Amino acid sequence: MAKRRPTGDWDALATTLGTNIQRVRVERGLSQEQVAYAAGLSRYTFQKFEKGESMPGTPANPSLRNILAIAQVLEVDIDSLLPDPLPDLRAGRP
Repeated sequence: MAKRRPTGDWDALATTLGTNIQRVRVERGLSQEQVAYAAGLSRYTFQKFEKGESMPGTPANPSLRNILAIAQVLEVDIDSLLPDPLPDLRAGRP
């Protein structure tokens, strides 16, 4: 079975996630490099997460491990980084 790539609502989720990560990072007075290093990520990867895309026109798709690590470095719950309400990403929905 082929992997289903995130589309549609995922674009908005990735953008909001990135915006929220950046907002909290700035509130904490941390640089991208500081958060990336403490989360075990490259600065480039972290920058892409904040931007919400992995390549131009392609939404970021960070792993749960990466989101959790970033949340822990920023000392926030994952929920505070995710959009509210969460988009419905189920396959086959109307």
